[in-house]
Amino acid sequence: MGQLSQRLRLATLRYRFQESLFLRPALLMLGGIALAVVATIIDRWLGHGTRVPLTLAMSSNAATWLLATVAGAMITTVGVVFSLTVVSLQLASDQFSPRVMRSFIRDRLSQRVIGLLVATFFYCVLVLPAVSGEPTDPAPQVSLTLAVVLTLLTVAGIIAHLNHLAHGLQVGNVARGIVEEGEAVAATLDEVPEGTRVADPHDYRDIPAEAVVLTSPRSGWVSQVDVDRVFAVVPAGTAVRLETRVGAYLHSGEALFTVWPEPDQGSRRELAATVEVSAMRTMIQDVDFAVRQLVDIGLRALSPAVNDPTTAVEVILRLGTLMRTVLTTSLAPPAVADAAGRVLVQPWNLSHEEYVAHAFDQLRQSCLDQPEVAAALLRVLRMLSTHVRDAGPGEAASAVDQQMQLLLDGVERQPGLHPDDLRRLRALTRDDTDPADHSL
Repeated sequence: MGQLSQRLRLATLRYRFQESLFLRPALLMLGGIALAVVATIIDRWLGHGTRVPLTLAMSSNAATWLLATVAGAMITTVGVVFSLTVVSLQLASDQFSPRVMRSFIRDRLSQRVIGLLVATFFYCVLVLPAVSGEPTDPAPQVSLTLAVVLTLLTVAGIIAHLNHLAHGLQVGNVARGIVEEGEAVAATLDEVPEGTRVADPHDYRDIPAEAVVLTSPRSGWVSQVDVDRVFAVVPAGTAVRLETRVGAYLHSGEALFTVWPEPDQGSRRELAATVEVSAMRTMIQDVDFAVRQLVDIGLRALSPAVNDPTTAVEVILRLGTLMRTVLTTSLAPPAVADAAGRVLVQPWNLSHEEYVAHAFDQLRQSCLDQPEVAAALLRVLRMLSTHVRDAGPGEAASAVDQQMQLLLDGVERQPGLHPDDLRRLRALTRDDTDPADHSL
């Protein structure tokens, strides 16, 4: 496939940096090393006889003991924090879904606390040789003071990390983080390259015989498509049809693009570089992945092994928040063209109806034996139907109404449901019922 476009590379690097438990701590570690070198140089320049205001003064013997103790405590605490992080990842995977582990890995506070612990350890170890071997000599004041400050900051960070970790394992906070990230991605669904206009996709339905198919050189998830770059790398008058979409899984050798007329080898390489196929599914451009994560949590809660309807209700409510944004955001047109006759056709992009199906089909099918969960789902669907219609004309409202009808039909066929419960569920589709009565 060649090298990715610069825009995709930068987005990928930023995303990997956010999801790395190594990079941010490594940067803080380097900061601790640099701080130790600078502090040592300053103390040597000041000399032992100079009293620096607002700094600590003690003997070299006491300073050596202090620095060694702090270094040992820091490296021990690093192991404890790593253990807590691994336990939280395991709990998140078992309780919610393996796909939500990324939310804990990318947690900035956890990364910063781990980095601060390692940075303090390296700082103390590197400052120790600068302490005089004579027990009665004064210790380097600036270096020692900074060591104490780093220690206090690290202890405060550990306390904050424990508090954050305890709250982060609550399903509401997990779902809220997914929704916020998904809403940020959903806000970009309608972006199109500058200088382009909407084209009729039906004009490009018939693919000519001379069209060339570019295939994917690897298997993986389509995580990004640089639409702007597509128009920049093909000659004028070229039609490009994207045979996949963001969030799809491609097998090696499957069609990636169909292009006509036939492009040269350079254009082929650069065109292939406008799509990133990665080993893991990401949410850089894939709002459907946010929907998938929330649905997975809800399905896990509704499974017989867990049977936690309260969590399912919470997830459905959060899913409604995300879908309010998705269903009222215009989607990119299936075909766009520029003034030079270049055309990009994207026939497989998800529609609003497909987003509705992905969000509610499985939850609807799984909650038929849980009247309270079905009630929460009906309230959310009714809210979305009203919201979409108030926002303007949209085809998504009919898809939402269909979900309500399918849910009612499924509940009516559910054996053992009391008639009063059925009447209550039917009433939830009307506007004269309390939209906020989530009894669970």
